[in-house]
Amino acid sequence: MPNQVANQDPNTKFNSDELSKNGSKSPEKATGAIALADGTIVYGRGSGATGIAVGELCFNTAITGYQEILTDPSYCDQIVMFTFPHVGNVGANEDDNEESSDNATSAARGAVFRAHPTPPANWRSKDHLGAWLRKKGIVGISGVDTRALTKRIREGGMQKVAIAHAADGQIDKDALLETARAWSGVEGSDLAKTVTSEERFESKEALWDIADGYSNNENAKYHVVVVDFGVKKNILRNLADVGARATVVPATTSADDILALNPDGIVLSNGPGDPAATGEYAAPTIKALIESGKPILGICLGHQMLALSLGAKTKKMAQGHHGANHPVKDLETGKVEIVSMNHGFTVDPDSLPEGVEQSHISLFDGTNSGLRVVGKPIISVQHHPEASPGPQDSFYLFERFAELMN
Repeated sequence: MPNQVANQDPNTKFNSDELSKNGSKSPEKATGAIALADGTIVYGRGSGATGIAVGELCFNTAITGYQEILTDPSYCDQIVMFTFPHVGNVGANEDDNEESSDNATSAARGAVFRAHPTPPANWRSKDHLGAWLRKKGIVGISGVDTRALTKRIREGGMQKVAIAHAADGQIDKDALLETARAWSGVEGSDLAKTVTSEERFESKEALWDIADGYSNNENAKYHVVVVDFGVKKNILRNLADVGARATVVPATTSADDILALNPDGIVLSNGPGDPAATGEYAAPTIKALIESGKPILGICLGHQMLALSLGAKTKKMAQGHHGANHPVKDLETGKVEIVSMNHGFTVDPDSLPEGVEQSHISLFDGTNSGLRVVGKPIISVQHHPEASPGPQDSFYLFERFAELMN
């Protein structure tokens, strides 16, 4: 018999051990449920799109930027649980979406909230979060004990889950559980091919300004080719802000085709999935790009695949890093910066070959957060220097990359 937790009222007081107790049949008013592969069934109030979504459950500790999080292609095949209890107060708008192509419009598969999304109260809002979730096809559930679920992930790691929203309350918990258990999972999956752009495109859009919104950089000093493994718009905007126009190419583009564009530098973008799986076709391309001598910047998945191309190894993390409050130390300057992170895999620092050094480390757990290649214009970071959502401590990395292109 699966474990069951019936929780409809978002104001209910919770016991952290509640998830381990056997409950009764599903509550009559429940319109949402989430089934964990370990047998736990959690009930709540459905939100957003109706239907069933399956993915890997992770928790995100950011207190702002929920729209950017849910449209980050790096969250493909994941269900995002927000540890911050009140979500939705700034509504949603088209400007804050982070996906860069039609393929990447379906990023996160589901969302889990403590309290039901609140009505918007912000001058930039164009839509209620619940309505926006429905338009994006994201299945949501609220009124659940997110603290207990977070504890479950911290102790046992991220799990395969299935999340359901049924307006009529007709939820087959056994079928939902089987759906969760039958899913193949993220490990071994090449998800970059799912979210990458179909065709090459150009980007000159710069960072948002409160007076003028987004503007284009018409006087670019550099030309950068961005290999799109699921690139976020704010990466492209940060490149424009340091004087670069970007040509974005699909993940499977060959080294010859990239170099034929005669770029001043190359960016390996963020993206979802197992870097080893994507690296099967991307690593040979990246090796050729390294040999070209062009400056290279790797971000998140791009950082991991750069490491693989250099001879290092990656490994799956139990909980991953998901949030906008992660302390990272720049080993070159000694500076500690607060960064945005979103990854479930990490580079094994013990596997780094000679000539490849750590440039940044996480001060939470000591995991690798950056690399540099000695004597070559090649740098990479595990975190998101474009910082959307999150602080802007790492914007300097784009300036450092521009200096390499000089």
